[in-house]
Amino acid sequence: MDNKNRLAERLDGMTVALIGAGVSNMPLIPFLIGRGARVTVRDGKTEEKLGEKAGTIKSCGAALITGERYLDGLDEDVIIRSPGIRPDIPEFTGAVSRGAILTSEMELFLTHTECRVFAVTGSDGKSTTTTVLSKLLETLPGGKTYLGGNIGRPLFHLYPEMGPEDKAAVELSSFQLMTADAPVEAAVITNVTPNHLNWHTGMDEYIEAKKRILLHVGRAVLNFDCPVTREIGESAGCPVTFFSRTTVPDTALRDGDSAIYLKNGEIVKRSRGGEERKFISRSDILLPGMHNVENYMAAIAAAGEELDPEAARRVAQTFPGVEHRLEFVREYRGVRYYNGSIDSSPTRTAAALSALSDTMPERMITVICGGYDKNIPFEPLAEAVLSNETVRAVVLTGATAEKIRTAITSSPLWERRRDGGFLLLDGGDFDDAVGRAASVAGDGETVILSPACASFDRFENFEERGRRFKELVRAM
Repeated sequence: MDNKNRLAERLDGMTVALIGAGVSNMPLIPFLIGRGARVTVRDGKTEEKLGEKAGTIKSCGAALITGERYLDGLDEDVIIRSPGIRPDIPEFTGAVSRGAILTSEMELFLTHTECRVFAVTGSDGKSTTTTVLSKLLETLPGGKTYLGGNIGRPLFHLYPEMGPEDKAAVELSSFQLMTADAPVEAAVITNVTPNHLNWHTGMDEYIEAKKRILLHVGRAVLNFDCPVTREIGESAGCPVTFFSRTTVPDTALRDGDSAIYLKNGEIVKRSRGGEERKFISRSDILLPGMHNVENYMAAIAAAGEELDPEAARRVAQTFPGVEHRLEFVREYRGVRYYNGSIDSSPTRTAAALSALSDTMPERMITVICGGYDKNIPFEPLAEAVLSNETVRAVVLTGATAEKIRTAITSSPLWERRRDGGFLLLDGGDFDDAVGRAASVAGDGETVILSPACASFDRFENFEERGRRFKELVRAM
C-alpha cells in the first residue's frame, strides 16, 4: 500500500503500463500523461480489433502493444492491470520481483482519494445496491456524491477534485478486491454464492477476496440470511449491521452491532437491545422483488445514521432501476419483454424470476438462458426454473446450453414439469434464441433475458448483450 499511496504525485518521468484498453483504463491515459508519465497500453486484442480505441490511444501520446505477445518485455516502473487479469500471472510476478509496482485503477483511487468511501461487493445485487446507496448519499448534507467502480465508471482520474466532505459509492468485484488494501468508511457484502470459479482458484479464494473489503472498514453491512456473510460478521473486527428478510435476534448481535430487517411490510432498524425504528415500507420501493428489498436494506444501513427516513422514502418511490436489471423493454402483441442481461449467475436469475412471478403471478414466463462458462454449478438454476410454476419455457443459447440442459433434465422436478407442458428449447445462436422465445410466448405472457451466465462467449460484456437484446425486441 505504501508504494501506491500518493503514487500519482511522483509519476513525472516514470514509465507506466496500462494492461488492457478497457473501461477502467482508458480515462487514465491522458491523466497519467498529463502528470509526466510515459504510458504504454498493452492489450491482447489486435490493433484491428481495438478499432477506434487504437487511434485514440495513439492520439493521446501513448505507445500501443497488441496481440498474443502483448506482455513480452514488461519492464515499466508501474503496471496498472485490468481487473479481469489475475495479479499472480508470471509476467506480473516477474516484473514485481524486478521492482515494478503492480496496482489497478480502483486500488489507486482508494489509496489517493480524500473523500468518504462507501464500498459494495457481493455475488448478487452489487450494482443496484451501489446505485441506490449513491442516491441516498446525495440526500446527506455536505459535498458531492460520486458513483463508480465495477459498475463501469472509473474514478481515479477524478480524485484531485474530491475533498473530505465528498462521498463515493463504489462497486467492487472480487477481481478488484484480490489485492485491495485501503480504508473505507462503510462496506457492504450483499451475499456470497458460487461465481467466477473459472477465474478464481476455488470458492475459498473467492470468499477471501470478498472479505478483503473489510480489512480497514469503519462499519460492515452483511447479509444475515447468507451463511457465508453471517459467519464473516460473527468474527468481524468492526461494528456490523446485519440485514435480513426476517427479524435478527439480539443474540446474533454483539455490543455495537445493529440490524435492519423486514417486519410486517416495514423496514425497521435497531441496535442491540434497542427499540425498533421504522424506516420505509416495502410498498415504497418501486423496484419489484424481495431481492430489491434486500438491496435497499443494505444501502440504507451503509448510508448510516445521518440518513433521513423521508429522504430514503423519496428515493425508493422514484428510482426506476439500473439498465440491464429487470429492465422493461416493451410490450408487443401482449407479450412483455424484460432485459436482465446482468443476471450472470443462477442466483441472479432465480431472483429475477421470483420478482416477476411475485409481482405478476398471472403472466407465464419464457426465460432465455446460457452464455459463457464460469465453471459454476447449474443445479440452482434448474431448481429456480422448475420450482417456479409461472416459468413455462426455457430457451437455451451459448456455450453453456448443454450444461444447463443436463442440469434441468437431471432434476427430480423435470418429469413432472415436462409432462405438464414445460418447454426446454434449443434456441441456437443469440439472435435466433430471442426469436424462438418470442414465438413461444403468447398474449399476456412475459419473455426475459436472464442468462445465468457471463456474456464473453459472444459479447464484449453484459451491456453489449443487453443492448443487442433490446435492439432485437424493438425491431419486432
